[in-house]
Amino acid sequence: RLARPPQTTRPRQTPVSVRLYMDVHVRRVISTTLRLRGVDVLTAQADGAARLPDPQLLDRAQSLGRVLFTQDEDLLAEVARRQRAGEAFAGVVYAHQLRVNIGRCIADLELIAKTTDSEDWLNRLEYLPLG
Repeated sequence: RLARPPQTTRPRQTPVSVRLYMDVHVRRVISTTLRLRGVDVLTAQADGAARLPDPQLLDRAQSLGRVLFTQDEDLLAEVARRQRAGEAFAGVVYAHQLRVNIGRCIADLELIAKTTDSEDWLNRLEYLPLG
């Protein structure tokens, strides 16, 4: 009788419902840590969009079906304009660079990515920290 080969265990992948798009103002450690936790993250730099103006950055995130995470307060004006005009965008999460620490950003973004759906984010702006 042949012995069974040892069973290999693979880390269980958590399905991610929301894919994130990080603008150029987001610190690298946030993106890196989220990836290590199984979150689908694309940075504007990696996408070749680091120099896009805010309206085009929002359009790019929408075309990719990704929620945009930003720490750029100026981008909020474009979000507000789109909401008033009824113009669609894929969703934005904002955290102030000095008022929300990196650990909290990571924890809240992981929660968003793993417990919500992309449809929940259409035309929505959310501020961190959550609740």
